[in-house]
Amino acid sequence: MLTKDQLLAPLAARRTDQTVVTTMSMVRPWGPWCDPSLDLASADSAMGHAADVALGLAMAQPSRRVVCLNGDGSMLMSLGTLATIVEAGVTNLVLFVVANDVYELTGCQAVPGGGRLSFADLARAAGFPRVYRIHDPEAYEASLDEILLVEGPVLVEVSVQPGTEGPISRSAAETAAYLKTSLFDACRTLRASLIGGPDPGPT
Repeated sequence: MLTKDQLLAPLAARRTDQTVVTTMSMVRPWGPWCDPSLDLASADSAMGHAADVALGLAMAQPSRRVVCLNGDGSMLMSLGTLATIVEAGVTNLVLFVVANDVYELTGCQAVPGGGRLSFADLARAAGFPRVYRIHDPEAYEASLDEILLVEGPVLVEVSVQPGTEGPISRSAAETAAYLKTSLFDACRTLRASLIGGPDPGPT
């Protein structure tokens, strides 16, 4: 089992121009490494849809790698997304399912099937061509370069120790740069970064 830092620090060290979508218990921990012009915190009222957002970005930006740091509870809420990702034919999406077996932000309630349900097996059944199931830091370090370069879509189920993150707010009180603005403004900034040129403003 990895700590959050053992998961995120090696990813940040290899990060180039990928867009990173985070949700729930991964939002604040990714904060020290986030690029607020390229990354999106999907932690508002639509729990379970970070993978959907990442898929949309991957479809809109086929030449850019998109990394999604999804939770096991969030993934469980939208399992159909696995089949949709494969059907969409994207090759530039890396979907991490961070399996800590709890709904961390709402009080660490147990995720149904935690420790028993295999998201890796579900991804294979859905047709993912590349699937990894990782339980220790050494295996993760050994696989990460390949994970970030191989043609996808890629699913990585990784066992991570639960923490004590509480509810997330979007405000100046948050330390993560991509949480200091509203979701609307964050999406505008991301859009401007991806399409080039100045922020087009509301449409």
